[in-house]
Amino acid sequence: MIILPYPKTPLETSQSFSPDTVMICAQLTLKPLQTLLSRFGLTIVQVDKYSPILGSFWGEPEAGLIGNVVYLRSDTPIHSVLHEVCHYICMDAPRRMTLHTNAGGDYMEENGVCYLQILLADFLPGVGRERLWADMDAWGYSFRLGSSRAWFERDADDARQWLLVHHLIDNNNQPTWQVRNG
Repeated sequence: MIILPYPKTPLETSQSFSPDTVMICAQLTLKPLQTLLSRFGLTIVQVDKYSPILGSFWGEPEAGLIGNVVYLRSDTPIHSVLHEVCHYICMDAPRRMTLHTNAGGDYMEENGVCYLQILLADFLPGVGRERLWADMDAWGYSFRLGSSRAWFERDADDARQWLLVHHLIDNNNQPTWQVRNG
């Protein structure tokens, strides 16, 4: 169960992390990220380091989402990109068609988003779920069991079931490479 995904304000988070604590886009070439995103019909627009990030709900340096375009900067955390991408994947088709900045969604969808972003991290060289768990915890995601790993391994069966029902993962916890239809 996720209690609060981002307890810090955007200003607090942008001032309290560094590439030493949270992996950012500058540490990953965009080619594998774009390859992963393209499987879901998403594209990346990288903006200059000091430019505003369009569609960023939480503010810079968080990733932005407008339609099927993910906006990011070199200082955007990888976990933020994956989180926004998973919102796109997990939302229903009508919301996806009008998507601009606020992905919305309910409690179960948010849990599904967090679970799926952990799975997708394994498809990015140099990232993986271990790094993503550490980054989520360092950023301030808050889980009832105290860490993202504990939540994923011992308290996320409802999120996994939600993803299965919507055909976003298979029984082996592998992405189906589809977006939610219903």
